[in-house]
Amino acid sequence: MSKKRLYELAKELGLSSKELINKAREANININNHMSNIESDEEKAIRELFIKKNDKKTDNKVNVTVDNKQKTALNKSSLISKEQNKDTAIEDYDGDFNKKEESKKIKKAVPAKKPDKPVKRGNFRNDRKRGRPMPSQPVKEEPSGPKKPIKVGNSISVKDLSEKTGKTVAEIIKKLLLLGIVATINQELDYDTAALIAGEFGISIEKAVDKDDEELLLNDTEDKEEDLKPRPPVVTIMGHVDHGKTSLLDAVRQTNVIATEAGGITQHIGAYTVNIEGKKIAFLDTPGHEAFTAMRARGAKVTDIAILVVAADDGVMPQTIEAINHAKAANVTIIVAINKIDKPGANPDRVKQELTEHGLLAEDWGGDTICVPVSAKKKIGIENLLEMVLLVAEMQELKANPNRKAKGTVIEAKLDKSRGPIATVLVQNGTLNVGDFFIVGTTYGKVRTMTDDKGKAVKKAGPSTPVEITGLSEVPDAGDIFIIVADEKVARQISDKRKEKYRQEHLQSNQRISLDDLFSQIQAGKVKELNLIVKADVQGSVEALKQSLERLSNDEVKIKAIHGGVGAITETDVMFASASNAIIIGFNVRPQAAAVTLSEKDKVDIRLYRVIYDAIEDIESAMKGMLEPEYKEVVLGHAEVRAIFKASSIGTIAGCYVTDGKINRNNEVRVVRDGVVIHEGKISSLKRFKDDAKEVNTGFECGISLDKFNDIKEGDVIESFTMEAVPRK
Repeated sequence: MSKKRLYELAKELGLSSKELINKAREANININNHMSNIESDEEKAIRELFIKKNDKKTDNKVNVTVDNKQKTALNKSSLISKEQNKDTAIEDYDGDFNKKEESKKIKKAVPAKKPDKPVKRGNFRNDRKRGRPMPSQPVKEEPSGPKKPIKVGNSISVKDLSEKTGKTVAEIIKKLLLLGIVATINQELDYDTAALIAGEFGISIEKAVDKDDEELLLNDTEDKEEDLKPRPPVVTIMGHVDHGKTSLLDAVRQTNVIATEAGGITQHIGAYTVNIEGKKIAFLDTPGHEAFTAMRARGAKVTDIAILVVAADDGVMPQTIEAINHAKAANVTIIVAINKIDKPGANPDRVKQELTEHGLLAEDWGGDTICVPVSAKKKIGIENLLEMVLLVAEMQELKANPNRKAKGTVIEAKLDKSRGPIATVLVQNGTLNVGDFFIVGTTYGKVRTMTDDKGKAVKKAGPSTPVEITGLSEVPDAGDIFIIVADEKVARQISDKRKEKYRQEHLQSNQRISLDDLFSQIQAGKVKELNLIVKADVQGSVEALKQSLERLSNDEVKIKAIHGGVGAITETDVMFASASNAIIIGFNVRPQAAAVTLSEKDKVDIRLYRVIYDAIEDIESAMKGMLEPEYKEVVLGHAEVRAIFKASSIGTIAGCYVTDGKINRNNEVRVVRDGVVIHEGKISSLKRFKDDAKEVNTGFECGISLDKFNDIKEGDVIESFTMEAVPRK
């Protein structure tokens, strides 16, 4: 037989659990508490008792002539009780009734009088409720939901949802259980689940749009034109290694910066301020373009002007080309400094000629790129270069509002043993003062000390001023934005909020563009421009691929090859692709191990091809949403060639050491030399000492001979791989 909890029956009858327990005891049903189970026959007896009680009260009420408007509910109860006694007395003395009927009426009257003696005062409020007829007895209504939609963020706890909807936690958990979700009172629900639960109660909710922290804190309205004042330009020096970047900055500053660098090579990011005829210029000396891209990947646009240093005796080199592409992608004005013009083999015209191949045409050749011949060693042309920087800055009309709370970017950060976390920051707007509370990324703090690039303590720093600050709770990341807040409490709250948001975002995969979902993103209007980075084994292939792929542009999406280069796919390529949301196309080249790891972390799509038409067809098919089922390459292991042996009957035997994974005799292999694939085929024999081996694992030596290929050299890498069919999503 089915059972029911007492509190459920009480809710149906519109009574409290305590009242129903008293009624059950009247019917001689033993119940301990509101959670007791009630059998079907017991439930029926209670319901009959309850209905008879109401009928009796209703009949009595008809016979009592009392003005309901003038009497309270208590008086009604008293009068009804008197009438019950009166009726009972009449029944006792009426001879027309037989004994059977008399007995029934007496029994009927007794239960109504029974509870009055023991609980007369304690049940005073209940007596008032029982004094009214049940059909019209008001049932306590649950609080209705708010008329206006409830605002909910990305997530809300069960407890908070209960408070906002006016429903009990038990009701919400019950609804969740019906949906197959086991939740506790403090469990977080996502917006969709909260909307579904609220809809079950007939309550509508809407998503609350949180203002960005910076906008909320700074009330980041546009600065008025009259508040803006000219600010110094921020200049980044970029270029190929050993082309004289730091030497040029050393000549500008008239100090010996290079003497402090290990091996004469810049190992960190430096920020310096230079005064030129009363005007200031902020210089950032970076170790190549990696830091430049890392900052841009975090959304920090720091640089106004990029000085591209090219050695007159060396010309345009691979890192020079990458620096050009990085600067163009960031929409930064480029000034070319042709350095080392004092050397015997210097040829500035050749440098200008090579620059035209990459979209930089010198002004004296009819273009718009400023080219300045300089010699950092003999300090030739330095003043002219600085004049050009000030001229370009004047044309850009760089302005900022110094009379507001500071906002800027972290250039570099480190942990000092004696002073704790230290950050070099560049103030971009407003004025930074000692004692200001700030938030930077997920870190917060108070500016305790502030020093300029010369090590001098300063009290405040205006726009375009690099300073080193202490007082941070943790070491921030380069490129993080810092803003000033009211006090430490606000800073800590925002820091905690950002940490939680950062944690949630990293639990989900970063959404990067890939060929597999290109068509769907085009249809959704998310992709208007597809950026590609092309790497190949020779320069001719790079240019051919770039031109062929760019021709695939149509009305819906424009294909743009933002960078092309020769050699293996490196970490820098992956970092650049991550910052620009690009796809990497590799033609006859392989990615470095570190590049593969970084691409998996940053969700950068790398596509490798051996036939140029396959690359073109894949891009074209992806744009049409008709990609064929693909075969995924699974790399099984690598073996490094450490010795070469010649055998007349076999050919060349490579003495190898398996560096990772395993080499399987039946799988395909490729020979990679300096990041470029020179052969792809099968293994003809695999031996461990004199014995044939089916496979060789990591850390073991082996002898490998390849089928129809003998041009193996020491230092080559033999890569074992297999192809697996993967259906398109």
